[in-house]
Amino acid sequence: MAFNRRLLLAAAVLAAAVLGHLVGNAAAATYVVGDSLGWTVPPGGPAAYSTWASQHVFRVGDVVVFNFSTGLHDAAYVTKAAYDGCSSTSPIALATVGPASFTLNSTGEHYYICTFGQHCSLGQKLAINVTAASTPTAPAPAPSSPTTTPSPAPTSAPSGSRSPSPSHSAPGAPSPSPSAPSSAPTPSGSVTPPPSPTPGASPGSTPPFPPPSELSPPPPPSSATLTTISASFIMFASIAFGLMI
Repeated sequence: MAFNRRLLLAAAVLAAAVLGHLVGNAAAATYVVGDSLGWTVPPGGPAAYSTWASQHVFRVGDVVVFNFSTGLHDAAYVTKAAYDGCSSTSPIALATVGPASFTLNSTGEHYYICTFGQHCSLGQKLAINVTAASTPTAPAPAPSSPTTTPSPAPTSAPSGSRSPSPSHSAPGAPSPSPSAPSSAPTPSGSVTPPPSPTPGASPGSTPPFPPPSELSPPPPPSSATLTTISASFIMFASIAFGLMI
């Protein structure tokens, strides 16, 4: 993730630099001196080129092109004193092959003349004022995508086991008896009617036990059984007492 972020940032910076360079090149303008007149002895005198220059705004980075025929004219970049005196001595730059181009690399006044014969005195001279280039605003680099940290999945708390709800039986209803009622005939020979259904008992449930009075009590333990148990207890107690000694 960090590598991708650095890569995106580097790409954004590179794109901004390239775009700024392209914008700077696109902002630079190229001007042909005199337009259709070209660089020659103007028929109207020095006013022809001064009027042309007043119609344009020259900035650092712009290019001026002197369109002339080689051997008939030249273009010399000179100082103000040479411009005023039409002096061809020691020009700053001299182009003898047309068309010739000069890039405006500094602000201030720039002066150009033709060094052939009396061409400068007849008006073949140019003075322009160069201003600072407008600085293109480079686009801000694209913001890097934020790193999204996946949030941990919430751990569901174990659901507590619910105790089964108590069954609501009808109040006062006796628990059903698993045994079936005796179907033996009564001494009088009449058939005993079946017991009435207990309130709250569901149909098909087993009828309850007969009343305790009808049940035969368990036989009392025999004397032989008591004798056997007593003998076993005495023997166990003797063995335990012997082990303790």
